[in-house]
This record gives sequence, C-alpha cells and structure tokens, in this order.
Amino acid sequence: MTRLRETSRPIRLAAAAAFVLLLVACATPNIDGALATSNEQVREFAGGMLTLARDTPSTDVLKQRAEQLLAQPLSQEAAVEVALVNSPGVQAMLADRWVERARAAQSGRLPNPVLAVERMTVGDELEIGRLLSFGLLDLITLPQRATIAQQRLAASQLALTSDVVESVTTVRQAWVRAVAAQQSLAYAQQVHDSAQASAELAKRMQAAGNFNRITRARQQTFYADAAAGLATAQHELTATREALIRALGLTEGQAQKLVLPERLPDLPATPREPAEVAQAATRLRLDLQIAQAQLRVAAREQGLGRWTSLADVELGLRRNSVSDRATGARSSPRGWEADVRLPLFDWGDVQRAAFSAQTLAAMNRLEGVARNSGSHLREGYSAYRTSYELARHYRDEIVPLRRIISEENQLRYNGMLIGVFELLADSRDQIATVRAAIKAQEQFWLADAALRATIVGRPMAAGAGLAGVAAAPDAAPH
Repeated sequence: MTRLRETSRPIRLAAAAAFVLLLVACATPNIDGALATSNEQVREFAGGMLTLARDTPSTDVLKQRAEQLLAQPLSQEAAVEVALVNSPGVQAMLADRWVERARAAQSGRLPNPVLAVERMTVGDELEIGRLLSFGLLDLITLPQRATIAQQRLAASQLALTSDVVESVTTVRQAWVRAVAAQQSLAYAQQVHDSAQASAELAKRMQAAGNFNRITRARQQTFYADAAAGLATAQHELTATREALIRALGLTEGQAQKLVLPERLPDLPATPREPAEVAQAATRLRLDLQIAQAQLRVAAREQGLGRWTSLADVELGLRRNSVSDRATGARSSPRGWEADVRLPLFDWGDVQRAAFSAQTLAAMNRLEGVARNSGSHLREGYSAYRTSYELARHYRDEIVPLRRIISEENQLRYNGMLIGVFELLADSRDQIATVRAAIKAQEQFWLADAALRATIVGRPMAAGAGLAGVAAAPDAAPH
C-alpha cells in the first residue's frame, strides 16, 4: 500500500501541473477567435463583417471593399458594412478590446521566477551565490487566478459584442437622419420657391394699388419664414451628412463619393409584434450577460483577495560555490529559503473591504440590469410601435386628405373661385404636411434601429421623440 501511494504521488503532481498549464493556455488573448464569436453572436444584427486590420495589405483589402460600396447609392446595410471595414474608430475599438483581453490573459499567468547571482570575496575566499526564487502563493493560487482570467476574457468578449452593437446602431441612425434631411431639403426648397413667388406677386400688386401694406407684409413674412426654414434645412443636411461621414470613417476623397438614396425606405407592411420582440430578446441579452460575468469576476477576486491581502510567500532554491584561492579547497553549500511578508502594519483589511465592496456593487449592478431590462424593452417597443402607427397615419390619412384638398383648390382656382395667393398657401400647407410625414417616417426608422439594439441587450435612445412629429403640421404658415 505504501509503495502504491508513493507511485501515485508523482502522477498526481504531474496531473496537477498539466491542469495548471492547461488553464494558462486557455487564457489567451486570441482576438481572431473573439471577432469570430462576436460575428456569430450578432450575425443577424451586423451581418458578420467584423474584421481587424493588422497590417497594410489587410487594410488595403478593407479599403477596396469600402470603395466598392461607395460606388453606388449607399443603403443602410451597406453603410453598416462600410463602417465596420473602413472606420478608424471601429478599428481602434477592436484594438482596445485586444489590449483588454491581453491584460486579462496576462493576469492568469504565473510570474516569471527571479534568478539572483552574487559574488563576494573575503580575503582569499571567493563565494558565488545563486538563488532561484518564485512566489509560492502565486503558484498555489494559479488555478484560481487562471479561472479569473478566463472569466475576464468572457466579460471582454461580451463587451466587444456590445460595442459592435452600439457602433452599428449609431451608423444606422446617422444614415436615417442624413437621408431624411436630404429628402426634407427638397420640400423646403419648394416651400421657399412658392413663398418667393407669392411675395413677388404681392409686391407688384401693391405697386399697382391692388394690395394694401398689411396683405403684402403677410406674404413677405411667409417668404421670410420660408427662407429661414430653407437655411435650417440646408444646415441640417450638412450636419447629418457630416455625422454620417464621421460614423463611416470616410476620408475626404471617400466623402466626395458618398451618394445617399433619394428617400427613406417604405414602412414595413406590418410592425413587429410584442411576442416576437420578447422572444427575440431572450436569445442574447448582452447587458445581463455582462453584469453576470462582472459579478463572477468580482466574487472570484474577493475569494482570492482573502489570501493575497494577508500574506505573501517567496520560495527560493540556493546553491553557492565557495573556493579558497590560497588552499584550492572548494565547497558547494545548497539549501532553500523562504521569505514571508509579515502583516505587522497592514493586515489587508482595507483590500478585503474593497473586494467586498466590488462584489456588492457587481451584485447590485446585476440586479439593476435585470430590473431595467424589461423596462427598456417596453419603452423601446412603445417608441417603435407609436412611430410606426404615426408614420402610417400620415401616409394613409393625412397626406391623401391634403392631396384631395389641394386638387379641389386647384379646381376652384381654375373656376376663379379662389385667387393665386390662396392656391400658393395651400401648396405650402401640402408641402409642410409631406415634410411632417417624412419626419414621422424618420422617427420610425430611428426607433427601429434603437429597438434592434435593445433586443440584443444594448439599450439606445430612438431620437428626439415623437412630440415634434405630431406638432410639425402646425408649424406651417397659413
């Protein structure tokens, strides 16, 4: 029985060493694997196009793909791909996550041993000392620290995916705003031209004695308001287009090639149902998974901190060579030494309190995310559904009714029942309604992008809100 135990002991030691090496090997900052995982997690969301360019040839390949996409009017999904392959911001984000993963993996590795060599002479005696030392406590806690490193890598993986979702949503919303601003500018120009014609006609009629000053001033006011609205619309297009250019990471040359579609996409035939949204939200809740991963790391670090905050042990193996140059005698004393940090001034209570507070914060953060996740989803779906109904209401009710009124006023004008000023005013009202409909459609696509991000666990705001959309027709001059 004794021989069996003696034989099995080396086997157990070898198995333990192999397990430790396996843990260390698993905690590696493989960025390619992380990108592949993120692409798989959000394949439906981002199209699985995430790539990190680490040298000039790979950068050139990505730029070539961006040039191909910019050669035609840029759709929303094409804009997402351009950002992922072209934006320096996205590439910097990926590199930062690589750094984070490398540091997480490094924290799970055993520190290198220290080799100290000393040479001392006393008279004819020469002594050369050699000391190989390593942290005994580091070796003992290596499995636990390797597990913490793996959990940090898992948290970093989830954070990378969350960053991708945020970047993609930002690009989608920037694209929607830029296209809507471009579409609205065309109608603002029409309002301006109509008001300009009305103001010029009023000026001539006053000169001919057919208009009084207040009537002419009213038409001139319409023109002044339209000019201000046109200037605002022009700046809005510039601002939203430049925001999109920044989100895509375009160079000056690429920005010159950027062509957007003439109008926003049509509304979907039917909106997403609550049951469908709730079911999709259960597949990948990044916010919950990140909070859970952070709690696991904090709990493990707290357990490890109970040991590392109290004491530290350094174990060293010593071999000296002593020679007497007078007699030629030599000796080689060997032995070991242990250095123990004595907890005389610092008992580690502050560090342990910090670890406890960190775990408590992670627990409450997870609880907060769990409580808020449903609320974010309900709010996002409410914005999505309300904006859809409002945009459809403009499309199916308000715009057709305004068109009927315009057609009837055209008939009345042809029958000389109303004058040209009434006809121009009605045209301005119709255009203002169309612009409000575009605003409602823009708000829907912003809410759609925000809801898609919320479903996967990265809640984002839909935009400025719906109040301005509902009030937009009242802003038109009458």
